Amino acid sequence: MPAVMPAFKTMPPLASADDVFRSAFRINRAIEQLQKSFFNFCPGETWTPPVNLYETESEYVLCVDLAGVEKDKIDLSIEAGILRLRGRRSVPRWPEVPGEAPPQHLRVHLMEIDHGPFSRSIELPRDVDSSRITAVHNNGLLWIRLPKK
Repeated sequence: MPAVMPAFKTMPPLASADDVFRSAFRINRAIEQLQKSFFNFCPGETWTPPVNLYETESEYVLCVDLAGVEKDKIDLSIEAGILRLRGRRSVPRWPEVPGEAPPQHLRVHLMEIDHGPFSRSIELPRDVDSSRITAVHNNGLLWIRLPKK
């Protein structure tokens, strides 16, 4: 009598590598958001604003992302070849709409926007003429021009 092979159920196709990476990315992103959200509800230390640094033949240009930070809340100083940027960003406020009362109760589900005090220190290249540094605050970006000697 021939051996009877057990019936196999049809298995769904294996996930593609893209699906696996997308799932892993989503899980990692969710964990990062949970951790960041938890710590941002009760910030205890300073946050560090992101920067871009550009160079031309005559100068370096530093662009600092300070969305939501008022110009008068930014302190820029140079000490011993170090550019120090300090300030504070408030928690974003609910937008006011004329004729509409703000919500009485607001439940926060996610809070990724850093708030509270911030600090960033950048060592200046030796060829920067620190006496000619200028800064412009425009649309939430701080542009710092660092002319070369």
